[in-house]
Amino acid sequence: MLRVAIAVTSFHSEQCHESAASPSPSGRGERRVPDVLGALVERRSARRVCSAPMTRTLPGIRVILSLVALLGAPLLGCSDSEDEIPTLPPPPAPTFESVAVEFDVTTPAATPCDATVAIIGNDEALGNWKLPGLTLTRDADGHFRGSAVLPVRKTISYNILLSSSGAQEVDTIGRILDVRSFTVADREGIEVKPTVTRWSLAGNAARPPVHFSVEVPANTPANAEIWLSGNQPALGEWNGAGVKLEKGSSGSRYFTCIPFATGTNLEFKVTRGSWDSVEKDAQGGEIDNHLHAVSAPARISVQVGSWRDLGPVEEQPDTLTGNIQYHDVDGASVGLRNRQLIVWLPPGYDTQTTRRYSVLYMHDGQNLMNARTAFGNVEWGVDETAQRLVEAGQVEPMIIVGVYNTQDRIAEYTQVPTTQYPDAGRADAYGRLLVEVVKPLIDSTYRTMPEAEHTGVAGSSLGGLVSMYFGLTHSSTFTRLGVVSPSVWWANRDIVTRVESLSGKLPLRIWADIGTNEDTSVGDSQIAVNDTRLLRDALIAEGWALDSDLKYLEVEGGRHNEAAWAARAEQILRYLYPPAP
Repeated sequence: MLRVAIAVTSFHSEQCHESAASPSPSGRGERRVPDVLGALVERRSARRVCSAPMTRTLPGIRVILSLVALLGAPLLGCSDSEDEIPTLPPPPAPTFESVAVEFDVTTPAATPCDATVAIIGNDEALGNWKLPGLTLTRDADGHFRGSAVLPVRKTISYNILLSSSGAQEVDTIGRILDVRSFTVADREGIEVKPTVTRWSLAGNAARPPVHFSVEVPANTPANAEIWLSGNQPALGEWNGAGVKLEKGSSGSRYFTCIPFATGTNLEFKVTRGSWDSVEKDAQGGEIDNHLHAVSAPARISVQVGSWRDLGPVEEQPDTLTGNIQYHDVDGASVGLRNRQLIVWLPPGYDTQTTRRYSVLYMHDGQNLMNARTAFGNVEWGVDETAQRLVEAGQVEPMIIVGVYNTQDRIAEYTQVPTTQYPDAGRADAYGRLLVEVVKPLIDSTYRTMPEAEHTGVAGSSLGGLVSMYFGLTHSSTFTRLGVVSPSVWWANRDIVTRVESLSGKLPLRIWADIGTNEDTSVGDSQIAVNDTRLLRDALIAEGWALDSDLKYLEVEGGRHNEAAWAARAEQILRYLYPPAP
């Protein structure tokens, strides 16, 4: 230890020093002097002595003491009274006795849809560690919020839990967290924003929660009801108003939470209660369905660009390419509704006046070439695709005839009724419409090659099913089949039974395909794939050869919609109508 000898002379009318209340540990009258803050505390137990001037040397005292001595006794609070003890000034009185504290709790996506989140703690407003404590309210952003009035300057200890199940918050490896704490400040506008990463009790892994949050545009009426409509029963199965959302605290965000079975494929749109007020993009254009494959707890956020009835007034324009013609068809002669035809003529049709053309008849005609008339305003793009392929010489030039569907689509595109659809099974009448009404109109109006070897029929879903059926029942008219995402499941796979019952192979060139993600769940999608494989195998058993007169394709991740079918329209046309050698 550095020892410093300091001669202290008179620096005031009196000299101040402290004597210890007990001898120093060394027994030599020596003691260590603490720092200034320590000295203030130490003097509470030491006797002050103010004496006449001194000249003796004090060894072992730190340099800082000499500085204190030079600065004067008032710094150390010495006075003429030996019993006076200096005190710090009292803290100022609080501005508020108590203030409102806003709790804003972020919870994990695994928080159950029916969860009640509560805060319990060491204050009456928090239940004094007993439930219900402070019950929080779920908001549109997935947070849980609530407010409690708490005493100013009180240190608050608390825990967050699910009062519905008793689950507590845990860390990333599952350990129960210690209490959280904070001191209530003497001000207004206090926010406490903890984040819960996990709960001590796991949710239902087979039906994880899916949290939906929808932000609406500024022109949305204040009293609007916001709905989701989609492909699941819980979403209304496309009825326009499947599940109503709750309005969040922001006023522009709405939310709901629904548990779904793992493997469920969700498709949905946002409406204000009907398809007349369905969401659009910010420019008023059509948007695709929102998609989500359920595999774990999830949060889905949607930003609505505009509403059909409140958005831009510009109507969806036609999106037609090439030489397009329209015809009206009377279906009364076969007992069916009237409908329209859309006809695409290949490049060169008007200039090569002696050339004749093969024809492809396609179902769901309004979905093929024009986004304005297509379901969801998403078209197959058959006109653009065919135009490009013909001009490039990659397909045989052909005429494409789109036959519009009607409200009797299910009945007309199915070969037998079922218990669920007792009025279905009118495919034979629809086949007569094509063979006896539509085809004669086309053959008499345009330069066609009317023979069966030059004539095809194609469609998707039930349209794929009825195309396969027409190949079996009208092979003298149609020999090129586009069996796209066929509904093989119809009537306990009746179409497979019919193929297996053939007495011999028919002169058909068949395209068949299926996406691996077409149904509402992973399991159902696999069933659809398996069904289509059964159809493929039945055709092979009857003599069709893969990659020769039978082309089979499984599209990884392929969905059951116009966009998916548009993506493989080129492959279908190139297989069914290859260029002449």
